[in-house]
Amino acid sequence: MLILASSFFSDFTNITLDNILLIGSVLLFVSLLASRTTKFGVPTLLLFLFIGMLAGQGGPGGIIFNDPKIAKFIGAIALSFILFSGGLETKRQDIRPVVWHGILLSTLGVMLTAVTVGLFVSWVAHWSIVEGLLVGSIVSSTDAAAVFSILRSRSIGLKGNLKPLLEFESGSNDPMAYLLTFSFTYLLANKEASFGVIVFLFFKQMILGGIIGYGMGIVMHRLFNWIKLEFEGLYAVLLITLVLFVFSFTDFVGGNAFLAVYLSAYVLGNSDFIHKKSLTKHFDGQAWLMQIILFITLGLLVVPQQLIPFLGIGLLISAFLILVARPLSVFVALFFFRMRMREKFFVSWVGLRGAVPIVLATYPLIAGVGKSQDIFNLVFFISLTSVLIQGTTLPVVAKWLNLTMPINLKRKSVIELEQAWGTKSIYKAIAIDAHYQCIGKSIVDMKLPNSIVIALIERKNKFFLSDGATKIMEGDVLYVMADNEKAIESLYACLSLQT
Repeated sequence: MLILASSFFSDFTNITLDNILLIGSVLLFVSLLASRTTKFGVPTLLLFLFIGMLAGQGGPGGIIFNDPKIAKFIGAIALSFILFSGGLETKRQDIRPVVWHGILLSTLGVMLTAVTVGLFVSWVAHWSIVEGLLVGSIVSSTDAAAVFSILRSRSIGLKGNLKPLLEFESGSNDPMAYLLTFSFTYLLANKEASFGVIVFLFFKQMILGGIIGYGMGIVMHRLFNWIKLEFEGLYAVLLITLVLFVFSFTDFVGGNAFLAVYLSAYVLGNSDFIHKKSLTKHFDGQAWLMQIILFITLGLLVVPQQLIPFLGIGLLISAFLILVARPLSVFVALFFFRMRMREKFFVSWVGLRGAVPIVLATYPLIAGVGKSQDIFNLVFFISLTSVLIQGTTLPVVAKWLNLTMPINLKRKSVIELEQAWGTKSIYKAIAIDAHYQCIGKSIVDMKLPNSIVIALIERKNKFFLSDGATKIMEGDVLYVMADNEKAIESLYACLSLQT
């Protein structure tokens, strides 16, 4: 029996094609159980990271995983899904008041953070300027996913436009961090390279990423409303296929793949398309799965014992990043906007460094840059302390700055939530006769305003729920919910009633 047990654990600690599903499923299940502890103030994503570390070769699990190329590949795929989910749920009306705030934070703010941290690292670690700037670039982007998991677990909401600003910044600043990391890695790996090449690559990646992302968002919208797949479940497969295509194609032609993915999702998410609501929920689940896989993978990659030499300098750089670099970049980027001082202080404190910096730290490892292993361990420690310190104190800081408001997290059944989502003030039944020009058209082609919901359709004495692909037939009775009478009038215009 002991021999069999020893053999089992020996096989378990070596990842192979035979046991990867077993190991993966066990780690995912443990992560889901650990997520229940967020009520104690521990960031969920940090728990996933710790589980990976405990399961890795430096922990009691002893699983051997030391391939940065695989970690980079998993990270790229995971981040593309996470960014797409974020873009899909970014509503134009929510970010309109803060769009320029977010753009400056995700561009100028990221660059200022990279430069200030880079110069500080170069000074305290006695590294070259380029090596310091590479570290600064890697840790220059934020991760707000842990922020709102903590705020929701503590039943805390944020006043004003803080929530959409922070979500927009966290979803849009990764492309700039990636571009800066790629540029300084290229400079270190190619000693003869010039800054002129870096400037060219910068504009090339941003322009191509922007054009492809916006264009593919429009293509996705038109494709979804045209293709008419036989089974609803195939639409989720189609969307996953398109996400992978956008990322890989943009990267293949030399554009910024992260920017393209986020922008295409934003364009698609602000358009009407078939099965929009169910697909948005589906991708939210996909994003959580990818976040768990990403953090566990990065936890497996690190050896905790190797972090010990970086405790002193890591804490020093983390303190500088949290207390100096991040506030400086926020206050400069938001200088021309009318925001209260306490709101700027809170935005500064929500500068959590999560999985993205750790993924970016694998790029120097793969390129064989000098000090690449030191850079990876240092970045890992900085991300760890950032989430641990800032993540656990967010509710306290938000309350201290008087920026909180209670949110209702009362549990509801799925049916109640669906009903609440579609609640309107006016109900009307509209019989479709031969005078309506909408006959034969699908609901999504009618371009209904958001103030109208077609709840039910009665056809030949039978009732059924409609979706975007449902075609209006003569004799149908549409049971409509609307915000007001003006919305009903606009509905008649969409139905093209002949006078």
